[in-house]
Amino acid sequence: MSKDLISRRRFCYSALAGLTTVSAGRLPLVGTQSLSARAGAPLHSIELAAFEHKRVLAAANRYLGERPITLTGSSSPRSAGGKHDYFSEGDYWWPDPKNPTGPYIQRDGLSNPDNFTAHRHALIRLGVQVPALTAAWVLTRDGRYAHHAAEHLRAWFIRPETMMNPNLQYAQAIHGRTTGRGTGIIDTIHLVEVVRSIPHLAESKALNHSEQESLKHWFSDYVEWLATSKNGQEERDAKNNHGTWWVAQVAEFASFVGDTRQMDFCRDRYKTVLIPHQVAADGTLPEELRRTKPYNYCLFNLAGLTTICQVLSTKEDNLFAFALPDGRGLAKAIAFMFPFLKSKTSWPYAHDVEYYQYWPIRQPTWLFAGVGLEQPEYVSFWKTLPDEPEVEEIVRNNPIRQPILWLDRKTSV
Repeated sequence: MSKDLISRRRFCYSALAGLTTVSAGRLPLVGTQSLSARAGAPLHSIELAAFEHKRVLAAANRYLGERPITLTGSSSPRSAGGKHDYFSEGDYWWPDPKNPTGPYIQRDGLSNPDNFTAHRHALIRLGVQVPALTAAWVLTRDGRYAHHAAEHLRAWFIRPETMMNPNLQYAQAIHGRTTGRGTGIIDTIHLVEVVRSIPHLAESKALNHSEQESLKHWFSDYVEWLATSKNGQEERDAKNNHGTWWVAQVAEFASFVGDTRQMDFCRDRYKTVLIPHQVAADGTLPEELRRTKPYNYCLFNLAGLTTICQVLSTKEDNLFAFALPDGRGLAKAIAFMFPFLKSKTSWPYAHDVEYYQYWPIRQPTWLFAGVGLEQPEYVSFWKTLPDEPEVEEIVRNNPIRQPILWLDRKTSV
């Protein structure tokens, strides 16, 4: 074993040493696998509990007093669906100055402030609050947090009068052009960490067996829609971050419901489609670099890729380490982007047209990659990044926020 590898492992053992042990692994409930099976054989351990404690509880304590807000609390006359159907409008589509009453036209990277966004805001709110409350329960075992998180799940997915239908048929509609598009499926990335929370809430007894089965049924139906609908297949086949996050969503939802067929499909797609089509020989992400927000989109796509690896990696098949014969893989893409986190002023590409000044933030991307690739520098730098962003667009593009829900009591490195 090389001295370099030994030093990496020693670092990862001590990076967060002295922190309180906490139960944070995914539990073998409702069809899930244990995290130890998903993330690889443990070699050494780091512990996140004390590092995350103050941040998590500050957020969760704010959310204890907030009631669930679901789709049925707001509606748009432009939606072709019913009150239980999620509706949103394409971000970058605007009225045509030459034809004000006609179909909208695209202005890439510039969000139309007059779009209907209430359902998206409600969904993001769910994706922020439920994982934070669940993480607080994991850290404290205080039942208040778990029971409040469970109330949100009942409102969104179980109660007939307020539940959401398990599809995104009417997401990212465009006035005068379409009632919904596959690209709208990106909106439910905020359900990934909600689903990650459910086994913890089951362990807490905040969800009974019948409620767990209802949640499994809802997400089974959603996985089926994602895999078989026209919109779902269009999003699956997208060549950029949309295709990445389709895989991340289906992988996590399928893992929750025990759909090994879809998990295997996602694992294969990561190796045969996402990496070959998205990562260039030098580690760049060409599909993201050509956008008007290249810095943001590179970070966003890497977040999706590392989430896929965290969900689907096993002891026998570590997706973090997977590489094509020519060397292309996650490791090369991460290595490309990392210097521009440390020194953003050295970014040689176009600056994002919006929100450039707010990146980077403490995305679990770098923690997951540091552990999965045995790169202690990533873990160390992750700890220094700003957390809890308040700008709406940054929150929207950061759907994985609670690493304590993803990493076992002792993170394997």
